[in-house]
Amino acid sequence: MHVVIIGNSAAGLKALETFRKYDQNSSVTIVSKESKVPYSRVLLPYYLRGKIDYNTFFIRSEEYYDKYNANFINGHVTNVDEKKKIISLDDGSKIEFDKLLIGTGSSAMMPPIQGLEGEGIYNMWTLEDVHRIEPLFKENKRVLVLGSGFVSLQAAWAALVKKLDVKIIELAPRIMPRVLDEKGAEALRRKIVELGVDLSVNTLTEKVERLEDNTFRIHIKDGEPFEVDIIIVGTGVRANTQLLDGTSVEVDRGILVDEYMMTNVEDIYSAGDVAQGPTAFGEKNVIHALWPTAIEMGNIAGANMAGKKLSYKGSLNMNVTEMFNITVASMGRFNDGEGDQVWTYESEELGGYMKVVYEDGYVVGATVAGSSRMVPFLGKIRPIIRKKQKIECNPEKLGAQLQLKIAKSNSAFKF
Repeated sequence: MHVVIIGNSAAGLKALETFRKYDQNSSVTIVSKESKVPYSRVLLPYYLRGKIDYNTFFIRSEEYYDKYNANFINGHVTNVDEKKKIISLDDGSKIEFDKLLIGTGSSAMMPPIQGLEGEGIYNMWTLEDVHRIEPLFKENKRVLVLGSGFVSLQAAWAALVKKLDVKIIELAPRIMPRVLDEKGAEALRRKIVELGVDLSVNTLTEKVERLEDNTFRIHIKDGEPFEVDIIIVGTGVRANTQLLDGTSVEVDRGILVDEYMMTNVEDIYSAGDVAQGPTAFGEKNVIHALWPTAIEMGNIAGANMAGKKLSYKGSLNMNVTEMFNITVASMGRFNDGEGDQVWTYESEELGGYMKVVYEDGYVVGATVAGSSRMVPFLGKIRPIIRKKQKIECNPEKLGAQLQLKIAKSNSAFKF
């Protein structure tokens, strides 16, 4: 049997490792358009701001593929022939497969803003992007960051640490709208502004004008134009599904997969940021573009390609980051809706707050903003959400218990 894995990031690597646990004899080929030595995209902004050195974010060695008896091919897959079971690469070569895993991830998008193109305008999504940006991060340079998601704000934080003049523009009414609730977003916004960043929300960028000296004049709706030296764009990503154009593999925002990570076409699997799969809340097809989710999906796909029948219990979104001297995190359904019970705890000592959301007696989400000492709380409550366990106390009693735990130390939370 010949297994082909497209992509050598979290999902593809975990799939290879799990496959080899059950099958040491079949041949495996890894195809990736990025470098042979895989890296963690999550760590790119930490390198950019000087928090880690260059070698730290490489997550495997040159000898990795030999260890797992896999052949690596550096190339871009352009087409999948599901009937003949052949993939085509951009150099004209073709590879046959018996089982195929598509772990092609996602790519950063450029919004439809006039003039937003050319040198000096970058995403921060790949190692190549960081190589382009790093030499430009010089003291007193003016940088505009478009968007306020994790990637955008990490880029802004790196620029601020490197003593650049930083401006952030967000189209939505608040920052990080998909990751933080209103209170958490406001806590982070205050920290950002306190550190000297010019932050605008509810702001539409209408046009980017390139000047003769290759700097930029930015035109915004209902505001005065301003000039910058560099633009970093972090306004969204798109799943890399183009290789399936013309096939019968079902694609929505991503590649639709079931609990076994299989597509609607037999022997074709998908995992990671490109895959739209089940969640812990019973939803059938959602994209949670998260590193832990990619690893979980890759593990299931690798086992099942080796002949097992493991099912995925579903992704539970959890985001944690520290930037601008504050830790922000969220998990599950953290934006409370009508009829939900909500418990919040605010602590001056920890410089922030945490919130738990209940639905029909079950915890469904939580969010924190403040000290990193609050984050272990999410780790303890995560399995409770996953297993749909009822906590044997009401929100008020839970709140009292948490207050006691936090006040004493950062010890484990017990439910």
